[in-house]
Amino acid sequence: MRFKLIIAFVDDVTTNSIVDAARKAGATGATVINHARGEGLEKKKTFMGLSLDVQRDVILFLVEEHKSRSILETINRVGGFDINPGQGIAIQIDVEDAVGVAHQVQKISKDIEDEL
Repeated sequence: MRFKLIIAFVDDVTTNSIVDAARKAGATGATVINHARGEGLEKKKTFMGLSLDVQRDVILFLVEEHKSRSILETINRVGGFDINPGQGIAIQIDVEDAVGVAHQVQKISKDIEDEL
C-alpha cells in the first residue's frame, strides 16, 4: 500500500473543522502541532504598526494515495485557502515507507475495494 503525507498549515481557529472534514473525506487520523509561527507575502500588523505573530497549527495526515487528492481538495475548500489569502496552505508529498500503520491497512484496503 502506498501513502501520501498531507501537511496543512492553518489558522488555529480552523484546525478542528479541517480535521473533521478530512476524516469525512477518508483520512484515518491526524497529528496536530500547535503554535507554529508563519507569515505570508506580507507581514500582518496591528493598528500600532507593530508586528503581529500569527499563530498557526501544522496538521499532518498520512493517507492512502488513492484518497489523497480528494482529501487535499477538501482541506482547501474547508480552509478557504484559495479564497482568502493568508488562511493557510496544504501540500502533499510521497511517502517512501511507513511503519506503525499495519492495523489500518486492512480497513483501508477494504474501503478502496468497495469504492472500485
